[in-house]
Parts: sequence; C-alpha cells; structure tokens
Amino acid sequence: MPEGMRPASLVERREFYKSEFNLVKVAEWFQGRSGKTKFAVIMGRHTKIFQVEYEKDRDTTIIIDEYSDLEEVRKQILDFLPEAVYYDRNVYDKNDQPVGQELAFDVDPENITCPVHGTLAEKMKRRQGLSFCEIELDLARQQTVGLFEYLENQFSDLQTVYSGRGFHIHVFDQKACLLSCSERIKIAAQVKTNGFSIDTWVTEGEMRLIRLPYSLHGLVSRVAIPLKKKEIGKFNPIKNKKCIPKYLLNGA
Repeated sequence: MPEGMRPASLVERREFYKSEFNLVKVAEWFQGRSGKTKFAVIMGRHTKIFQVEYEKDRDTTIIIDEYSDLEEVRKQILDFLPEAVYYDRNVYDKNDQPVGQELAFDVDPENITCPVHGTLAEKMKRRQGLSFCEIELDLARQQTVGLFEYLENQFSDLQTVYSGRGFHIHVFDQKACLLSCSERIKIAAQVKTNGFSIDTWVTEGEMRLIRLPYSLHGLVSRVAIPLKKKEIGKFNPIKNKKCIPKYLLNGA
C-alpha cells in the first residue's frame, strides 16, 4: 500500500462514523433519486477486522433496507462497524421491483499494469490482488481523467468519486438509468476497446452495489469523496486532507 494507507481499527471506524460521517453530504448525493435507497455493509472480508459477535458474518454482504432516515442508517453502521459501506444502484418501484440502474464505471489501481509489479494476473499469483502502489494509483487517476472526457461525448451528468483505492464515475442521465443489460455490456466493451481499465461487471450491472460517498474505506483508511472534474487531474489521495480521516490527521 502507498505510504499512510492502512486498515482502520474498530475504534477508528467507530470514531469516524460517530463524529465525521457527513449525513448532510450523503443526503445531497441522493437528492433527486426516486424510490428508497438500499445500503449494504461488509464487516471484515478483506481486513479480517470485525467485532467478535459478527464473526460468522464477517464475509457476508448485509443489506440495510429497513430504516426511517439516514440517522438510523448511521446507527446501524455504528452497530456493525464495517470495513465498507455501499449503496444499491438499482432503482426500485413501490413493489420493490428494479426498474432501472444507475450507470457507473469503476477504475481500480490493481487492474492497472504496473511497470514494477506487473499485471493483475501476476499480482494474483503472488496473492497481492488488492495491493497497489503509488504508480498504479496515479495511473488509475490518469485513466479516470481520460475516461471522464470520453464519457462526456455520450452523457451530460457525470460525477467522479475517489473510492478510497480507485475512482468511480457515476452517470446520472435518465437515459443511462434505463439502459438494458445488453446495452450496458456493449458500453463496457467499447470502453475497454478504447484502452480504459475498468471493472466491466460494475458497468454491465452484474455488481449493483457501489461504495457510498463520504463513507470510510476501512482497508486503506481513506474517505470516499466526490471530485469535481478540475480536481481529478491533480488529486493526490496520499496527501490530500479532504480524504484523510481525522484519526490519521491527528497522528493516531
């Protein structure tokens, strides 16, 4: 991992979600979204850090869909103290049937071929599938800049999020939400053909969950934050204080 990035302890997760998790910003993210949003948590699949009472569910994706407001979602997160918090990109009707899905693109550093560490396949052979270095992180950022510009030719409402490790580009155009499965597969293939390293299963819709903006990425101790287009080019998550939780800034 790049310098300063490390797993968050249970105490640090509690501190973050109790005092730093910005529900106002979370509400703004979902402004204009129809239907009730479903959230999800994973306790300790990658970090192996979890509360003893949740040992049997440490690898389980637990859905949070029964809540009255975002404050109640926070309370449930504080109960679980997960390594990761997601939201469901599917849009549901009043009968809880999916009627669309927010289109997204996921650029992760481990998918980048690194001049030092090689391809993802080579990293996997060394059991380093989730590890990444500063070079890969910066190459992922450059890919995100190019992908954003590429997508601007097709869509008008785009938002980039630094996810904690890599970058997500969300498409909020209504036409994108209503794309069929085959259309999503075609778009993912086109993006790959144009040289961008994305996790195709996210774009294709196979993976409907995506990291919740303003949540803590517990594997690397970074906050997932939205970025304006002009910010992406110079964004350095290793040093940028906007994405570093207070427990690290305070020297913990």
